[in-house]
Amino acid sequence: MDILNSILEQPFLSELRNGLFKTKSFIMKKCFLTILFLTLQIPFSWAQSAEYRAKKEAALKEDSPFTKIINRELPATIAYEDDQIIAFKPLRNQAPVHWLIVPKKPIPTINDIEEEDALLLGKMFLVAKKLAAESEIAETGYRLSMNINEDAGQSVFHLHLHLMGGKKLGPMVDQE
Repeated sequence: MDILNSILEQPFLSELRNGLFKTKSFIMKKCFLTILFLTLQIPFSWAQSAEYRAKKEAALKEDSPFTKIINRELPATIAYEDDQIIAFKPLRNQAPVHWLIVPKKPIPTINDIEEEDALLLGKMFLVAKKLAAESEIAETGYRLSMNINEDAGQSVFHLHLHLMGGKKLGPMVDQE
């Protein structure tokens, strides 16, 4: 109940509440209560599952598989490397041409980038362009994608850009 009271005491809500409850309009009161209910529900409905959060927290305590590839602790078929970026074949190809383009700086998700990372992210796209040309898919077409957190299926918490092509790719998401 303390959380509810603290939310109701927020200036924008308390002004709204005081103004609405001074009126006798049932519809206005109902709208206010609906907005309040939705405000309380949104953080919970959009949160990651407990299982995913636990997996992510455990993974973040250790070096990612990509960091291990960067450090040559795990083998990989490397297509590109410089002092900031590495690109290699994933363990499970999802298309005839599939590269992972990874910054050497460990950034868990796009949600964790900073303004100082802008050039690094731009360079990832330039590497994708170069690899697409070298893989002879630049003209036929390719897909670049990043999976961020649970709903997108992120399983490695080290930012990476998928470059996929070499065939007609299906829709990005199920078409409903």
